[in-house]
Amino acid sequence: MSTSSAAIATPESAAAPDFAAIKTRQKATWASGDYAVVGTTLQIVGETLCEAVDLQAGTRVLDVAAGNGNATLAAARRWCEVTSTDYVPALLERGRERAAAERLHGIHFREADAEALPFDDASFDAVLSTFGCMFAPNPPRVASELLRVCRSGGRIGMANWTPTGFIGQVFKTIGKHVPPPAGVTSPALWGSRSHVVDWFGAAAAQVETQSREFNFRYRSPEHMLEVFRSYYGPILKAFGALDAPRQDALAEDLVALMKQFSRKGGQTLVIPSEYLEVVITRA
Repeated sequence: MSTSSAAIATPESAAAPDFAAIKTRQKATWASGDYAVVGTTLQIVGETLCEAVDLQAGTRVLDVAAGNGNATLAAARRWCEVTSTDYVPALLERGRERAAAERLHGIHFREADAEALPFDDASFDAVLSTFGCMFAPNPPRVASELLRVCRSGGRIGMANWTPTGFIGQVFKTIGKHVPPPAGVTSPALWGSRSHVVDWFGAAAAQVETQSREFNFRYRSPEHMLEVFRSYYGPILKAFGALDAPRQDALAEDLVALMKQFSRKGGQTLVIPSEYLEVVITRA
């Protein structure tokens, strides 16, 4: 899950952000388009994260900001007991559809805010998030909630886009055309080990991180822009906030960025996008 409204960090002197208002706009952003069209292409990240966390059959797993359910389905395939959450009901419905199509069992879907999870302390053995929690506007609060619901000795696994990787630069580019709300921390900071360590603090007995890449594969830069502009809420909304000339300028900048990051020599578009894989052992 992602949003252009949190693309750039602002000075510390800025007024405290209105998190409730920001989340209301975020929910509308994610409900627009159809994120699953893009999200399902990221399935391999959910599989890789479940392997990094070393999920065992019967493990109680919580997927936070699950989107269309990539980590949810990956954990269910490993015979875990999974609770899949997101604050956008339409995204949970996409997860339900996919689980039903694959005849996966042991999954419970529940609407929930990553900053106020409706579960008791130490309810889960493992807590996962793939490109979801990183877009919540209050990072320390998110880290506190993930720690709270994870049992001692359990694991928290995350996949977060990095600031210098392709998606981090996409949101930086959007922010130049559609400025984010004042005072909101850049979501790409979740892709920095130092910030992750700081936010989880002493409650993390161990923090393991690894730089990984996901390859976006499309026919061309223009094809990728068409798909993202039609289905990916943050980009759809960014274009919707601009008049025609400024839409053209944003499109030009995004296509140029795609060409900059594309793997050279192929017949179609392949863009390696760096993300930080995080595995935290709860103290």
